[in-house]
Amino acid sequence: MAGISITSSDRVFVLTGAGISAESGLPTFRAEDGLWAGNRIEDVCTPEAWRRNPGLVWTFYSKRRVDGAKAQPNPAHFALAELEGRIGDRYFLCTQNVDDLHERAGSTRLLHMHGELAKSRCERDCGKPPVEDHAFYASLDEVGRCACGGRMRPHIVFFGEMPLEMDRIQDEIHKATLMLVIGTSGSVYPAASFVHWARQGGARTVYIGPEHPLNASAFTQIVEGKAGEVLPGLFDVE
Repeated sequence: MAGISITSSDRVFVLTGAGISAESGLPTFRAEDGLWAGNRIEDVCTPEAWRRNPGLVWTFYSKRRVDGAKAQPNPAHFALAELEGRIGDRYFLCTQNVDDLHERAGSTRLLHMHGELAKSRCERDCGKPPVEDHAFYASLDEVGRCACGGRMRPHIVFFGEMPLEMDRIQDEIHKATLMLVIGTSGSVYPAASFVHWARQGGARTVYIGPEHPLNASAFTQIVEGKAGEVLPGLFDVE
């Protein structure tokens, strides 16, 4: 397989999705059946679900925390961290995933556009930043409250909410000369639009994943295969 050439003038934007975490054993959300790890999305991952039954939402995300802590980074996570180490601040990673597998593999220049599993924040959006929180809550009574009185909620972007730091993401896409899209098949917006924005700016766009992407026409190169098998040794860095 031909390597992906990265020159000394390239700026690389990486977008990762559920597929890269699935290779570490974490379940993916599939819109076709409306289930995520055996739960209806509308029961555990919407603002309405939170207002209706915050205890159920916390039970769901507490279980996700347990699963996430057990999972280990796979070769794809390490390959991306190695790439970051080689090109420094010309690298930027945006992940749709809420786990910390990229960080545990060594990535530092990254943004979680859909939030982070191991953090909590005030349900009132009172302005206080999210806090580290690895707790497993057996009941809603165990969940703390913000200084403002609001209940703490998972630092997760629920369906119907705006992804985080979109201005920064758009700025990084605008600067990129190469976009790598890994483990995301182009079904979740606005992330599925990123490759189109990159192409409009003249960037090369490469898809890496086991499935043919829904937005295949936007890519200049498609590499089909599991990221953990494909990424190690794929980058030809000047």
